[in-house]
Amino acid sequence: MKHLGRYGFLLAALATTPVIAEIQGTEVTYQAGGTTLKGYLAVDTAKTGKRPGVLVVHEWWGHNDYARKRARMLAELGYTALAVDMYGDGKQAAHPDDAGKFSGEVRNNMPMAEARFKAAMALLQSQPSVEDDHIAAIGYCFGGGVVLEMARRGLDLDGVASFHGSLGAQSPAQKDQMKAKVLVLNGEADPFTKPEQIEAFKQEMKNAGVDYQFINYPNAKHSFTNPEADGYGKQFNMPLEYNAEADKKSWAELQRFFQQIFR
Repeated sequence: MKHLGRYGFLLAALATTPVIAEIQGTEVTYQAGGTTLKGYLAVDTAKTGKRPGVLVVHEWWGHNDYARKRARMLAELGYTALAVDMYGDGKQAAHPDDAGKFSGEVRNNMPMAEARFKAAMALLQSQPSVEDDHIAAIGYCFGGGVVLEMARRGLDLDGVASFHGSLGAQSPAQKDQMKAKVLVLNGEADPFTKPEQIEAFKQEMKNAGVDYQFINYPNAKHSFTNPEADGYGKQFNMPLEYNAEADKKSWAELQRFFQQIFR
């Protein structure tokens, strides 16, 4: 009986022990308009059942390790995340000139951008671990502008979050057209985001009746979430700077946002 008591205690302890996350990252390919796109799917395989899916849109450097890192971080939070490829063939820029060229090609062809985004969205929704009616998107810099544009175009997203992203609209939001709630996380000291652009964005959201939040982080410059920003800034003489406090606070804000939109 003593042994049975010990075994019972052990079984009870095992039953209450938290399951350790097992993050699995997989390279995936998909198609849009005849272009092969190379993404990265991150999921916690220790977690059972379906869960919301999150698209991660890269900075203007292209689909790189930073986008994949954020996808894995989302998987650790319990979501299934897909780091998307907006440039095609997993293309990455080694210099700002290339980054400007690649990102400009996407910005100047929004039907193509939408097709690529929708292809990634369909791939994410098809995953067995994803609740296909609970999808959000986040983006960094260039990617932040992309997710805002997709929301403006009325895509069926629960929410979008832009980290130090561009605010200008290719197609301004129309009244009652946007389905997604919006979170913008901006660096107050970001020289790429002018005060007049911020005011224009806020007015656009208000006029369109969008449920949005805009948060400015004091002393935070462009690319404040990326620890590699300082290196890029020095190498290319650009006003980029990592800000650990703003990074931490903005990630916590994203988690609160997801709790709201995925209720």
